[in-house]
Amino acid sequence: MDSALLIDLLKITLPALIVAGTVYYLIRQHLEKEQQRRLIELRLESSKTTLPLRLQAYERIILLLERITPNNLLVRLSSAGQTAPEYHRLLLQEIRAEYEHNLSQQLYMSPEAWGQVRQAKESIVTLINKAYQSLPNQQQARGTELAKRVLEALLTDEADPTTAAIDAVKREAVGLF
Repeated sequence: MDSALLIDLLKITLPALIVAGTVYYLIRQHLEKEQQRRLIELRLESSKTTLPLRLQAYERIILLLERITPNNLLVRLSSAGQTAPEYHRLLLQEIRAEYEHNLSQQLYMSPEAWGQVRQAKESIVTLINKAYQSLPNQQQARGTELAKRVLEALLTDEADPTTAAIDAVKREAVGLF
């Protein structure tokens, strides 16, 4: 009798275990798909919010780079009536202020693109410092002489320090679409 009872118990238990395993597997599959669907919806909702912010950040960085481009910087900040040390200080102060004003935008950019922006800023500062150092009698030189030296340095280098950074930022922005 014990073996007959064991067989009857197996006849009932084994199909119940198979059904329970199948139900567990199907429910688990359904829950995973539901979680994936929710994750996709969350990402879609998030991209609706972050895409405009990222595009605005790229726009601001392009504006920063255009504003600190030596040609634009020299035109915007007149050297008339200033000594070379005053003008040198003004140029560097303006570059640093523009850069610091846009520091938070790096949150929306890749580290590589932000590195290009930082490198462009440093290249411009170096260019201006070298032009200032090349002035004879720096303390008595006029601001216009410094501006002239900066433009001459740009012409001899033949490469605008911000071009590579602007291109990197544009490539990254286009990659969003």
